[in-house]
Amino acid sequence: MRHDPYPRLKLISVDILYVMTDDHRRHAPATARNREAILAVLQRHLPSKGNVLEIASGSGEHILYFAQANSSDLVFQPTDIDEAARASIDAWVASCGVSNVRRAIELDATGEVWPVSSADAVLCINMVHIAPWAATEGLVRGSARILPAQGILYLYGPYRFGGRHTAPSNEAFDADLRRRNPEWGVRDVEAVVDLATAHGFQSPMIEQMPANNVSLVFRRLPR
Repeated sequence: MRHDPYPRLKLISVDILYVMTDDHRRHAPATARNREAILAVLQRHLPSKGNVLEIASGSGEHILYFAQANSSDLVFQPTDIDEAARASIDAWVASCGVSNVRRAIELDATGEVWPVSSADAVLCINMVHIAPWAATEGLVRGSARILPAQGILYLYGPYRFGGRHTAPSNEAFDADLRRRNPEWGVRDVEAVVDLATAHGFQSPMIEQMPANNVSLVFRRLPR
């Protein structure tokens, strides 16, 4: 049996609730609540053309929405470690007929070798807190390996600042995550920043987002 190092979908299926369609598509209602705000940030930082790699794409609705909002010169590569998630991504893309989203591929963020050797930007939405810290370490290490100078690493989710939660709801969410799996939990933004800067990224631009979430935008320094 293959070991799943960050069983993200098991938690999301309980907490966010995927709505199943007649085919392989999954619908996560939370996507519709945050996608516009995330897109607004991305459109200020993504290149006008190139390749965008998403780690842990989940249902695929985010990457589809971002691809539809950009020109076909910006090509998106979805990934997920979960086979059902990859099927959902491909079904969404097929149903909408977009040309700038590639077929979903399996990618384990903790792996020393990724199936993608280069990208102009890496996106990761709502994975860092629903995964062991090793997944974040692998995400940053792998992104540093494939991004060029000035390439973007974008992270979205809840974070603590100075060891303190930004809202009581985040504190309750963190407690529930740690109850489910002691290796999960809302991370200290300082720990993520220290990890990224140690791997060759500039200090991030930090933007407050709806529902007590945060966008972190890192740029890769020249090697």
